[in-house]
Amino acid sequence: MKPFSDPAVVAGYAEATPKKVPGLADLHRMAAILLAERAPDAADILVVGAGGGLELRAFADAEPGWRFLGVDPSAEMLDLAHRTLGPYAPRADLRLGTIDAAPEGPFDGATCLLTLHFLDRNERLRTLREIHRRLRPGAALVVAHHSATDGADPTRWLSRSLTFAGNPAAPTAAAKMAQRLPALTTEDDEALLREAGFCDIALFYAALSFRGWVAVA
Repeated sequence: MKPFSDPAVVAGYAEATPKKVPGLADLHRMAAILLAERAPDAADILVVGAGGGLELRAFADAEPGWRFLGVDPSAEMLDLAHRTLGPYAPRADLRLGTIDAAPEGPFDGATCLLTLHFLDRNERLRTLREIHRRLRPGAALVVAHHSATDGADPTRWLSRSLTFAGNPAAPTAAAKMAQRLPALTTEDDEALLREAGFCDIALFYAALSFRGWVAVA
């Protein structure tokens, strides 16, 4: 069973994720601010990896005029997103699938949070290119995920993130995690954004093994 189809993982996602990602609520708040700098008051925002709905809820609360198109490959996580949105659910169109399930747009901004680290380099580049193609010129993309600090052992930083999350077997778990996640270096992450067509790339978030960037289409 895939992790995000596991009923136990889905049931505990909303409570567990903030404990795993330092400053998650602040990350969502910063992402909304960065998107709003370039998006109109009545914006259409693309959310790739929308399962769970935590960022959708934060964005909807921050910007009452925004509408959302969310895609995620897990039906169970999309169901959770719908429940998490609560009264905001009518403002979100949630679709099962990857970026290919998203309409052509153009969108006024996009996010891809805690998602790209699951994709290998080729699929990550393809996903970023498809996001870029769906954004209007000048729109912002905000991404955040595990990224290996240049010149450092990625396992060490993953271990620190797992320790933050309260995992008592962090070093062992980090070694297994490093084998599963195709994490890139921060240099490669930024290079992929440029290769996908984005410019004005800036790091705005760094927390143990997590990094976040804003870029412009």
